[in-house]
Amino acid sequence: MSTTELVLPAPSRVGQGTAVEQSRAVAEVQGAIVVAQQVPRDITRAVADMYRSCGQRSLAERAFFRFPRGKETVSGPSVQLARELARCFGNMQFGVTELRRDDGYGQSEMQAWAWDVQTNTRSSTTFIVEHVRDSRSGTTRLTDQRDIYENNANMGARRLREMIFAILPGWFTEDAIAACYDTLAGGDGTLAERVKQCADGFAKLGVRADRLEQKTGSPAEKWTPYDLAQLSVIYRSIQRGETTKEAEFGETGGRVTASEIMGNGKPQASAAVPDESPGGGPAAAEPADPAQAARPESAAPERRRPITKTLLGKLKGAVHALPLGDSDAIREAVSALTGRPVTMLEDLAPDEAEKLLAVIDAELEAEQGDTEQAAAGVWRRVKLAQAERAAPDGGA
Repeated sequence: MSTTELVLPAPSRVGQGTAVEQSRAVAEVQGAIVVAQQVPRDITRAVADMYRSCGQRSLAERAFFRFPRGKETVSGPSVQLARELARCFGNMQFGVTELRRDDGYGQSEMQAWAWDVQTNTRSSTTFIVEHVRDSRSGTTRLTDQRDIYENNANMGARRLREMIFAILPGWFTEDAIAACYDTLAGGDGTLAERVKQCADGFAKLGVRADRLEQKTGSPAEKWTPYDLAQLSVIYRSIQRGETTKEAEFGETGGRVTASEIMGNGKPQASAAVPDESPGGGPAAAEPADPAQAARPESAAPERRRPITKTLLGKLKGAVHALPLGDSDAIREAVSALTGRPVTMLEDLAPDEAEKLLAVIDAELEAEQGDTEQAAAGVWRRVKLAQAERAAPDGGA
Protein backbone atom coordinates (compact mmCIF):
# COMPACT_ATOMS: atom_id res chain seq x y z
CA MET A 1 0.00 0.00 0.00
CA SER A 2 1.44 3.32 -1.00
CA THR A 3 0.55 6.82 0.10
CA THR A 4 1.08 10.12 -1.63
CA GLU A 5 2.18 13.16 0.32
CA LEU A 6 1.20 16.64 -0.77
CA VAL A 7 4.27 18.82 -0.46
CA LEU A 8 3.66 22.54 -0.76
CA PRO A 9 6.36 24.52 -2.55
CA ALA A 10 8.55 26.60 -0.25
CA PRO A 11 11.43 28.95 -0.89
CA SER A 12 14.80 27.23 -0.82
CA ARG A 13 16.19 29.92 1.49
CA VAL A 14 14.91 32.76 3.62
CA GLY A 15 16.91 35.96 3.57
CA GLN A 16 18.04 37.67 6.75
CA GLY A 17 15.69 40.63 6.19
CA THR A 18 12.69 38.32 5.71
CA ALA A 19 13.54 36.32 8.83
CA VAL A 20 13.87 39.48 10.90
CA GLU A 21 10.53 40.78 9.59
CA GLN A 22 8.78 37.49 10.42
CA SER A 23 10.13 37.54 13.97
CA ARG A 24 9.19 41.20 14.36
CA ALA A 25 5.60 40.55 13.25
CA VAL A 26 5.18 37.71 15.75
CA ALA A 27 6.70 39.77 18.56
CA GLU A 28 4.49 42.75 17.69
CA VAL A 29 1.30 40.69 17.98
CA GLN A 30 2.39 39.13 21.26
CA GLY A 31 3.47 42.51 22.63
CA ALA A 32 0.15 44.15 21.71
CA ILE A 33 -1.82 41.49 23.59
CA VAL A 34 0.42 41.74 26.67
CA VAL A 35 0.21 45.53 26.79
CA ALA A 36 -3.58 45.45 26.35
CA GLN A 37 -3.92 43.06 29.28
CA GLN A 38 -1.61 45.12 31.47
CA VAL A 39 -3.22 48.45 30.57
CA PRO A 40 -6.92 47.68 29.97
CA ARG A 41 -9.19 50.36 28.52
CA ASP A 42 -10.95 52.78 30.82
CA ILE A 43 -14.59 52.88 29.69
CA THR A 44 -15.22 56.17 31.50
CA ARG A 45 -12.29 57.80 29.71
CA ALA A 46 -13.33 56.22 26.39
CA VAL A 47 -16.87 57.64 26.67
CA ALA A 48 -15.51 61.06 27.63
CA ASP A 49 -13.13 61.02 24.64
CA MET A 50 -15.99 60.00 22.38
CA TYR A 51 -18.22 62.88 23.49
CA ARG A 52 -15.29 65.29 23.20
CA SER A 53 -14.58 64.19 19.61
CA CYS A 54 -18.23 64.10 18.54
CA GLY A 55 -18.65 67.59 19.98
CA GLN A 56 -16.29 68.92 17.30
CA ARG A 57 -18.26 70.21 14.33
CA SER A 58 -15.50 69.25 11.87
CA LEU A 59 -16.00 65.57 12.77
CA ALA A 60 -19.80 65.78 13.02
CA GLU A 61 -20.02 67.13 9.47
CA ARG A 62 -18.07 64.10 8.17
CA ALA A 63 -19.73 61.57 10.46
CA PHE A 64 -22.50 60.51 8.04
CA PHE A 65 -22.85 59.53 4.39
CA ARG A 66 -25.75 59.39 1.95
CA PHE A 67 -25.89 57.98 -1.56
CA PRO A 68 -28.70 56.89 -3.90
CA ARG A 69 -29.24 53.20 -4.64
CA GLY A 70 -32.03 52.55 -7.10
CA LYS A 71 -35.13 54.36 -5.85
CA GLU A 72 -33.88 54.52 -2.26
CA THR A 73 -31.26 56.51 -0.38
CA VAL A 74 -28.71 54.67 1.77
CA SER A 75 -27.31 56.54 4.76
CA GLY A 76 -25.38 55.80 7.93
CA PRO A 77 -22.27 56.56 9.97
CA SER A 78 -19.12 57.09 7.91
CA VAL A 79 -15.68 55.47 8.01
CA GLN A 80 -14.27 58.72 9.45
CA LEU A 81 -16.53 58.32 12.48
CA ALA A 82 -15.66 54.62 12.75
CA ARG A 83 -11.92 55.31 12.85
CA GLU A 84 -12.33 58.04 15.46
CA LEU A 85 -14.50 55.83 17.67
CA ALA A 86 -11.93 53.02 17.45
CA ARG A 87 -9.25 55.47 18.57
CA CYS A 88 -11.38 56.67 21.48
CA PHE A 89 -12.32 53.13 22.55
CA GLY A 90 -8.65 52.14 22.74
CA ASN A 91 -6.76 48.84 22.48
CA MET A 92 -7.99 48.36 18.91
CA GLN A 93 -6.15 47.78 15.66
CA PHE A 94 -7.69 47.97 12.19
CA GLY A 95 -6.66 48.31 8.58
CA VAL A 96 -7.06 47.37 4.92
CA THR A 97 -4.56 45.04 3.21
CA GLU A 98 -4.16 44.43 -0.51
CA LEU A 99 -3.36 40.72 -0.64
CA ARG A 100 -2.88 40.36 -4.38
CA ARG A 101 -3.28 42.40 -7.54
CA ASP A 102 -3.91 40.67 -10.86
CA ASP A 103 -3.70 43.11 -13.77
CA GLY A 104 -4.35 40.28 -16.22
CA TYR A 105 -7.80 39.58 -14.80
CA GLY A 106 -8.26 43.23 -13.79
CA GLN A 107 -8.97 42.67 -10.11
CA SER A 108 -7.43 42.91 -6.65
CA GLU A 109 -7.90 40.61 -3.66
CA MET A 110 -8.17 42.64 -0.46
CA GLN A 111 -8.87 42.22 3.23
CA ALA A 112 -10.39 44.64 5.76
CA TRP A 113 -10.04 43.82 9.43
CA ALA A 114 -10.56 45.18 12.94
CA TRP A 115 -9.10 43.63 16.09
CA ASP A 116 -9.96 44.31 19.73
CA VAL A 117 -6.61 43.40 21.26
CA GLN A 118 -7.90 43.39 24.83
CA THR A 119 -10.71 40.86 24.30
CA ASN A 120 -8.96 39.20 21.33
CA THR A 121 -12.08 39.72 19.21
CA ARG A 122 -11.39 40.01 15.51
CA SER A 123 -13.64 40.75 12.54
CA SER A 124 -12.33 40.50 8.99
CA THR A 125 -13.58 40.11 5.44
CA THR A 126 -11.75 39.17 2.25
CA PHE A 127 -13.19 40.50 -1.00
CA ILE A 128 -12.43 40.99 -4.68
CA VAL A 129 -12.34 44.49 -6.19
CA GLU A 130 -12.76 44.69 -9.95
CA HIS A 131 -10.62 47.34 -11.66
CA VAL A 132 -13.68 49.13 -13.04
CA ARG A 133 -15.60 52.29 -12.27
CA ASP A 134 -19.39 52.22 -12.51
CA SER A 135 -21.34 55.32 -13.51
CA ARG A 136 -24.73 56.15 -14.98
CA SER A 137 -23.18 56.20 -18.43
CA GLY A 138 -21.77 52.68 -18.05
CA THR A 139 -18.72 50.79 -16.78
CA THR A 140 -15.17 52.00 -17.41
CA ARG A 141 -12.14 49.69 -17.19
CA LEU A 142 -9.33 51.15 -15.04
CA THR A 143 -5.74 50.82 -16.22
CA ASP A 144 -4.00 53.80 -14.60
CA GLN A 145 -2.26 52.77 -11.37
CA ARG A 146 -3.54 55.79 -9.46
CA ASP A 147 -7.13 55.11 -10.50
CA ILE A 148 -6.79 51.48 -9.39
CA TYR A 149 -5.31 52.53 -6.04
CA GLU A 150 -8.09 55.07 -5.37
CA ASN A 151 -10.78 52.56 -6.36
CA ASN A 152 -9.29 49.90 -4.06
CA ALA A 153 -8.98 52.40 -1.20
CA ASN A 154 -12.61 53.46 -1.63
CA MET A 155 -13.91 49.88 -1.61
CA GLY A 156 -11.65 48.99 1.30
CA ALA A 157 -12.87 51.93 3.39
CA ARG A 158 -16.47 50.74 3.10
CA ARG A 159 -15.58 47.26 4.38
CA LEU A 160 -13.34 48.69 7.09
CA ARG A 161 -16.23 50.77 8.39
CA GLU A 162 -18.36 47.66 8.85
CA MET A 163 -15.54 45.69 10.49
CA ILE A 164 -14.94 48.43 13.08
CA PHE A 165 -18.64 48.79 13.88
CA ALA A 166 -18.86 44.99 14.23
CA ILE A 167 -16.30 45.15 17.04
CA LEU A 168 -17.44 48.32 18.84
CA PRO A 169 -20.31 47.96 21.35
CA GLY A 170 -23.65 48.97 19.89
CA TRP A 171 -24.43 51.43 22.68
CA PHE A 172 -21.08 53.16 22.13
CA THR A 173 -21.80 53.70 18.44
CA GLU A 174 -25.40 54.84 19.00
CA ASP A 175 -24.36 57.36 21.66
CA ALA A 176 -21.73 58.73 19.27
CA ILE A 177 -24.30 59.10 16.48
CA ALA A 178 -26.66 60.96 18.83
CA ALA A 179 -23.81 63.21 19.99
CA CYS A 180 -22.90 64.08 16.39
CA TYR A 181 -26.50 64.98 15.62
CA ASP A 182 -26.58 67.18 18.73
CA THR A 183 -23.47 68.96 17.46
CA LEU A 184 -24.99 69.47 14.02
CA ALA A 185 -28.24 70.70 15.56
CA GLY A 186 -26.38 73.32 17.59
CA GLY A 187 -24.60 76.34 16.26
CA ASP A 188 -24.11 80.06 16.57
CA GLY A 189 -27.09 82.38 16.58
CA THR A 190 -30.77 81.81 17.19
CA LEU A 191 -32.79 79.00 15.65
CA ALA A 192 -34.36 81.42 13.16
CA GLU A 193 -30.91 82.62 12.06
CA ARG A 194 -29.70 79.07 11.54
CA VAL A 195 -32.84 78.22 9.55
CA LYS A 196 -32.08 81.17 7.26
CA GLN A 197 -28.43 80.10 6.91
CA CYS A 198 -29.58 76.58 5.99
CA ALA A 199 -32.02 77.86 3.36
CA ASP A 200 -29.39 80.22 1.93
CA GLY A 201 -26.84 77.40 1.71
CA PHE A 202 -29.22 75.15 -0.23
CA ALA A 203 -30.23 78.09 -2.43
CA LYS A 204 -26.61 78.30 -3.62
CA LEU A 205 -26.92 74.64 -4.67
CA GLY A 206 -30.09 75.43 -6.61
CA VAL A 207 -32.54 73.88 -4.09
CA ARG A 208 -35.63 75.96 -3.34
CA ALA A 209 -37.04 76.42 0.16
CA ASP A 210 -40.29 74.63 -0.70
CA ARG A 211 -38.33 71.45 -1.47
CA LEU A 212 -36.66 71.66 1.93
CA GLU A 213 -40.08 71.97 3.54
CA GLN A 214 -41.26 68.92 1.64
CA LYS A 215 -38.20 66.98 2.80
CA THR A 216 -38.71 67.81 6.49
CA GLY A 217 -42.50 67.60 6.34
CA SER A 218 -43.08 70.98 7.96
CA PRO A 219 -42.78 74.67 7.08
CA ALA A 220 -39.47 76.38 7.74
CA GLU A 221 -40.78 78.38 10.70
CA LYS A 222 -41.54 75.10 12.50
CA TRP A 223 -38.20 73.40 11.87
CA THR A 224 -36.48 71.92 14.92
CA PRO A 225 -32.74 71.61 15.57
CA TYR A 226 -33.08 67.95 14.57
CA ASP A 227 -34.46 69.01 11.16
CA LEU A 228 -31.45 71.29 10.70
CA ALA A 229 -29.12 68.42 11.58
CA GLN A 230 -30.74 66.15 8.97
CA LEU A 231 -30.53 68.86 6.32
CA SER A 232 -26.91 69.50 7.23
CA VAL A 233 -26.05 65.85 6.55
CA ILE A 234 -27.77 66.06 3.15
CA TYR A 235 -26.01 69.34 2.34
CA ARG A 236 -22.54 67.94 3.08
CA SER A 237 -23.28 64.74 1.15
CA ILE A 238 -24.26 66.77 -1.92
CA GLN A 239 -21.10 68.86 -1.57
CA ARG A 240 -18.93 65.73 -1.38
CA GLY A 241 -20.64 64.24 -4.42
CA GLU A 242 -22.05 61.24 -2.52
CA THR A 243 -25.58 62.12 -3.65
CA THR A 244 -27.27 64.69 -5.85
CA LYS A 245 -29.95 67.29 -5.25
CA GLU A 246 -32.16 65.51 -7.80
CA ALA A 247 -31.89 62.24 -5.88
CA GLU A 248 -32.73 63.95 -2.58
CA PHE A 249 -35.38 66.46 -3.61
CA GLY A 250 -36.72 65.23 -6.96
CA GLU A 251 -37.29 67.27 -10.08
CA THR A 252 -40.87 68.49 -9.59
CA GLY A 253 -41.43 72.19 -10.14
CA GLY A 254 -43.70 74.71 -8.47
CA ARG A 255 -44.30 75.37 -4.83
CA VAL A 256 -45.39 72.44 -2.69
CA THR A 257 -48.72 72.87 -0.94
CA ALA A 258 -49.46 71.98 2.65
CA SER A 259 -51.61 69.03 1.53
CA GLU A 260 -48.69 67.63 -0.50
CA ILE A 261 -46.40 67.91 2.51
CA MET A 262 -48.87 66.06 4.74
CA GLY A 263 -49.28 63.46 1.97
CA ASN A 264 -45.53 62.70 1.83
CA GLY A 265 -45.07 64.61 -1.39
CA LYS A 266 -48.02 63.03 -3.23
CA PRO A 267 -50.51 65.57 -4.61
CA GLN A 268 -53.96 65.16 -3.07
CA ALA A 269 -57.19 65.22 -5.01
CA SER A 270 -58.38 68.72 -5.74
CA ALA A 271 -61.41 70.13 -3.98
CA ALA A 272 -63.41 70.34 -7.20
CA VAL A 273 -63.36 68.40 -10.48
CA PRO A 274 -65.24 68.97 -13.72
CA ASP A 275 -68.63 67.27 -13.78
CA GLU A 276 -68.90 64.89 -16.70
CA SER A 277 -72.71 64.97 -16.59
CA PRO A 278 -74.64 66.66 -19.38
CA GLY A 279 -75.17 69.68 -17.13
CA GLY A 280 -71.44 70.36 -17.18
CA GLY A 281 -71.29 72.30 -13.89
CA PRO A 282 -68.46 71.86 -11.39
CA ALA A 283 -69.07 69.32 -8.64
CA ALA A 284 -67.21 68.62 -5.40
CA ALA A 285 -65.03 65.52 -5.47
CA GLU A 286 -66.04 62.79 -3.06
CA PRO A 287 -63.29 61.40 -0.84
CA ALA A 288 -62.37 57.77 -1.35
CA ASP A 289 -62.73 57.16 2.40
CA PRO A 290 -66.11 58.30 3.81
CA ALA A 291 -64.55 58.69 7.25
CA GLN A 292 -62.05 61.12 5.78
CA ALA A 293 -64.79 63.65 5.04
CA ALA A 294 -65.85 63.71 8.68
CA ARG A 295 -62.29 64.07 9.97
CA PRO A 296 -61.58 67.67 11.01
CA GLU A 297 -58.54 69.39 9.55
CA SER A 298 -57.16 69.94 13.05
CA ALA A 299 -56.90 66.15 13.46
CA ALA A 300 -53.83 66.03 11.19
CA PRO A 301 -50.80 64.55 13.03
CA GLU A 302 -48.56 67.12 14.64
CA ARG A 303 -44.83 67.33 13.99
CA ARG A 304 -43.03 65.01 16.41
CA ARG A 305 -40.84 66.75 18.93
CA PRO A 306 -37.25 65.43 19.07
CA ILE A 307 -36.43 63.14 21.96
CA THR A 308 -34.33 64.66 24.72
CA LYS A 309 -30.82 63.39 25.34
CA THR A 310 -31.68 62.32 28.90
CA LEU A 311 -34.73 60.34 27.84
CA LEU A 312 -32.81 58.80 24.93
CA GLY A 313 -30.02 57.65 27.23
CA LYS A 314 -32.51 56.12 29.65
CA LEU A 315 -34.28 54.30 26.84
CA LYS A 316 -31.03 52.96 25.36
CA GLY A 317 -29.98 51.64 28.74
CA ALA A 318 -33.33 49.89 29.22
CA VAL A 319 -33.40 48.39 25.70
CA HIS A 320 -29.83 47.09 25.80
CA ALA A 321 -30.32 45.68 29.31
CA LEU A 322 -32.70 43.09 27.82
CA PRO A 323 -31.52 40.28 25.51
CA LEU A 324 -33.84 41.29 22.67
CA GLY A 325 -31.41 40.25 19.94
CA ASP A 326 -29.34 42.09 17.36
CA SER A 327 -30.00 45.56 15.94
CA ASP A 328 -32.51 44.26 13.38
CA ALA A 329 -34.48 42.49 16.12
CA ILE A 330 -34.54 45.64 18.26
CA ARG A 331 -35.78 47.70 15.30
CA GLU A 332 -38.53 45.14 14.67
CA ALA A 333 -39.63 45.23 18.31
CA VAL A 334 -39.60 49.02 18.59
CA SER A 335 -41.46 49.44 15.28
CA ALA A 336 -44.15 46.98 16.34
CA LEU A 337 -44.68 48.56 19.76
CA THR A 338 -44.80 52.13 18.40
CA GLY A 339 -46.95 51.24 15.40
CA ARG A 340 -44.66 52.77 12.77
CA PRO A 341 -41.30 51.96 11.10
CA VAL A 342 -38.39 53.08 13.28
CA THR A 343 -34.76 52.80 12.15
CA MET A 344 -33.06 54.47 15.14
CA LEU A 345 -34.11 55.20 18.70
CA GLU A 346 -33.28 58.84 17.95
CA ASP A 347 -36.29 58.93 15.61
CA LEU A 348 -38.75 58.37 18.46
CA ALA A 349 -40.88 61.12 19.91
CA PRO A 350 -40.83 61.61 23.72
CA ASP A 351 -44.26 60.02 24.20
CA GLU A 352 -43.20 56.96 22.17
CA ALA A 353 -40.01 56.59 24.21
CA GLU A 354 -41.96 56.83 27.47
CA LYS A 355 -44.38 54.19 26.19
CA LEU A 356 -41.50 51.79 25.46
CA LEU A 357 -39.97 52.45 28.88
CA ALA A 358 -43.32 51.69 30.51
CA VAL A 359 -43.54 48.37 28.62
CA ILE A 360 -40.01 47.34 29.66
CA ASP A 361 -40.52 48.40 33.28
CA ALA A 362 -43.82 46.50 33.46
CA GLU A 363 -42.23 43.30 32.15
CA LEU A 364 -39.23 43.61 34.49
CA GLU A 365 -41.56 44.13 37.45
CA ALA A 366 -43.74 41.18 36.46
CA GLU A 367 -40.68 38.91 36.13
CA GLN A 368 -39.02 40.26 39.30
CA GLY A 369 -36.00 41.60 37.43
CA ASP A 370 -35.33 38.50 35.31
CA THR A 371 -34.10 40.12 32.05
CA GLU A 372 -34.52 36.98 29.91
CA GLN A 373 -38.12 36.46 30.98
CA ALA A 374 -38.79 40.18 30.62
CA ALA A 375 -37.42 40.07 27.05
CA ALA A 376 -39.72 37.12 26.33
CA GLY A 377 -42.65 39.18 27.66
CA VAL A 378 -41.71 42.09 25.41
CA TRP A 379 -41.61 39.79 22.39
CA ARG A 380 -45.05 38.42 23.31
CA ARG A 381 -46.36 41.98 23.14
CA VAL A 382 -44.57 42.50 19.82
CA LYS A 383 -46.13 39.40 18.25
CA LEU A 384 -49.56 40.40 19.58
CA ALA A 385 -49.23 43.89 18.08
CA GLN A 386 -48.10 42.44 14.74
CA ALA A 387 -51.01 39.98 14.71
CA GLU A 388 -53.52 42.73 15.45
CA ARG A 389 -52.25 44.87 12.58
CA ALA A 390 -52.22 41.89 10.23
CA ALA A 391 -55.87 41.09 11.00
CA PRO A 392 -58.36 42.00 8.24
CA ASP A 393 -60.19 44.47 10.46
CA GLY A 394 -56.94 46.06 11.64
CA GLY A 395 -57.31 44.62 15.13
CA ALA A 396 -60.40 46.73 15.89
